[in-house]
Amino acid sequence: MGLRSSGVNRFRYPLLCATCVLLPLFGAVRAEVPVESEIRLGSVAMDIPAEMHRRLMPLTKYLSTTLNRPVTLKLSSSMPAAIDEVSSGNVELAYLTPVAYLKAKTKGNAQLVVKMLTNKKASFQLMIVVRDDSPIRRIQDLIGKTFAFGDKAAILQRAVVVGAGMPLASLGEYKFIGHYDNIAKGVANGDFDAGILKDTTAMDWRTKGLRVLYGSPPLPPYNIVASSKVDAKLLKQIQTALLSLDMKNPGHKKVIQALDDEYDGFAPASDADYDVVRELVAPFEEKK
Repeated sequence: MGLRSSGVNRFRYPLLCATCVLLPLFGAVRAEVPVESEIRLGSVAMDIPAEMHRRLMPLTKYLSTTLNRPVTLKLSSSMPAAIDEVSSGNVELAYLTPVAYLKAKTKGNAQLVVKMLTNKKASFQLMIVVRDDSPIRRIQDLIGKTFAFGDKAAILQRAVVVGAGMPLASLGEYKFIGHYDNIAKGVANGDFDAGILKDTTAMDWRTKGLRVLYGSPPLPPYNIVASSKVDAKLLKQIQTALLSLDMKNPGHKKVIQALDDEYDGFAPASDADYDVVRELVAPFEEKK
């Protein structure tokens, strides 16, 4: 019994020793293989969550495939929340309005990645809309009328109305009702005499009972920004992936136009592009 036991141990010992040597070696090899961390994409809440999810999911899938690492969507409930998420690094990327970008840069040194192209232009407009059958024909006709704005943090909307020649104090009443879709429906249903929409939304509603009363001057566009925690190498990879999207490629076209059917691509962006917005909203910032 003792000899049998000794024999077994004699054959088992070399195997155990080999295992002791090899396991650390294989463990070291595995430890050297980099594990790519998740990239989270946030966004301002321009539409209802289901709609924003539909619009942004194709982009997250494209980035995940192109960058060869997981990219997930993390929607925010409001503009301040979206700004906080990217400023704090709780998301690595965010789809933001011009003002949201400026706030995220001030608060957390957010980095511009790209800006949007609409009909091959790196600009957009905010438009004041009324019902087709409304007697309102001039900006001055808004005196004493009800008006719908979006997110209270979207001060560019109010700056445009004031810039059009309508002091907010001259309106009868105004409310902040969230998404552009809410504004469009509120005006179309007669709940408000007028409201303000992004140009692409206003164009979509031209056949649904709304008329454009006023369009702002060209404004620097919506953009995609990165948290300050995103390093230069990854930032460049993301930028290259986005700038590589080509409308001539049917798959790429679906990604771009899911975000907004008026978009036709991305372009390089610089902080100076947004100086015009800084000047426009400065009076509202000073009142705080």
